[in-house]
Amino acid sequence: MRENVIRAIEREKIVVIVRGVEQEKLIPLAEAMYKGGIRLLEVTYTANGAVSDEETAINIQKLSSYFKDKMYIGAGTVINPRQVELTKAAGGQFVISPDTFEDVIKKTRELEMVSMPGALTPSEIQAAHRYGADFVKLFPVTNLGVNYIKAVKAPLSHIKFLAVGGIDESNISEYLKAGVCGFGVGSNIVDKKMLAENKYESITECAKKYVTAVKQG
Repeated sequence: MRENVIRAIEREKIVVIVRGVEQEKLIPLAEAMYKGGIRLLEVTYTANGAVSDEETAINIQKLSSYFKDKMYIGAGTVINPRQVELTKAAGGQFVISPDTFEDVIKKTRELEMVSMPGALTPSEIQAAHRYGADFVKLFPVTNLGVNYIKAVKAPLSHIKFLAVGGIDESNISEYLKAGVCGFGVGSNIVDKKMLAENKYESITECAKKYVTAVKQG
């Protein structure tokens, strides 16, 4: 299964970040994105404790059970090993973090999920890879831009990069050309205004635009 998730990330290229969405809207939202071509979705933990880790794990479980093999569901903003364990127990298949934390990466691999920690500097990137990361999430990527990716990709060509932070349909192509193999996209697809107004068809259309942008490269 781990290899299937890795191949799906490389093929589909977009992981949608779902943050702060009410439980009753999770399934309709995910269905809307699925109709738009999205196949990977992360539900984020809440670092400040506003939403309990257990509640987030329940949300992951609901989505995992509902979509089964149709979508790959994982966790985001994973900052400690306990959240990794909760994610695995909930049926999650990948773990994404904002930082490079050895214990999180190793626990993720130990539990046979796909590891995608966040990093920015060459030292952080190589450390993440050394600890066992399958992909390294460059975050926040657009603060430094495409030329930064080209600069770090040259000596670190063995590492698979995801670009996260400020990615939209207008800049996907240049980041793909710079060498990233995927993206994390949040509010540009999970539009809170559309969601509040239950405009799920509009979310589907938005997702389609991103899927098309990736295919066109």
